[in-house]
Amino acid sequence: QVQLVESGGGLVQAGGSLRLSCAASHSIFSFNAMGWHRQAPGKQRELVAAISSGGLTNYADSVKGRFTISRDNAKNTVYLQMYSLKPEDTAVYYCRATSLVRDYWGQGTQVTVSS
Repeated sequence: QVQLVESGGGLVQAGGSLRLSCAASHSIFSFNAMGWHRQAPGKQRELVAAISSGGLTNYADSVKGRFTISRDNAKNTVYLQMYSLKPEDTAVYYCRATSLVRDYWGQGTQVTVSS
């Protein structure tokens, strides 16, 4: 069973930064892509950023230029570096691993940005 464990969330003031980590129990080479999604209260879960096994990245328009996704294959960990945080970035952030068979999700980590 694949396990994804997120960490790094917390409370930060607007304009601040955080780095989220997603540690996988399996080699992340085995996944086609890794990604970060978020869900704010009363809203649907949305893709924030993703990175393919080949290193290609894509971002939601709302975070382009502020967030950076990266991966450390040796540590089986994916990161989301977030800069210039805004109150509208407040959400639970989930890590997702996509394989040929199914998706795996972490339990989520709360990010709260105060104005």
